[in-house]
Amino acid sequence: MDGRLPQLAEQLLLIERELRLLGWWASGAPAPERLTSREPFCVDTLAFEEWLQWILLPRMKVLIEQAGPLPTACALRPMGEMSWGGDTRVNGLLGLLGEVDRLLTAAA
Repeated sequence: MDGRLPQLAEQLLLIERELRLLGWWASGAPAPERLTSREPFCVDTLAFEEWLQWILLPRMKVLIEQAGPLPTACALRPMGEMSWGGDTRVNGLLGLLGEVDRLLTAAA
């Protein structure tokens, strides 16, 4: 088993918590066609926080539960910085995204 899985699982729970604290956790899923974009991070159909909730977190949960191979490249924090443009309310969330980036690229 990949030793990063427990740390990664913890970071993902903390990301969910931060999204909830920021009021960015949606109770209902976006329309299915918004989730099937071919663009990175679904930039043409979802806000970055929606992508985190509806794409990243569920996919990473499956990988962790199945002890599947983890991605070896990740740039969540830079995408968050681009998306939220200096909003200081998101500093904690950016730190968590940076930790996920570090964990995923640690074995690359």
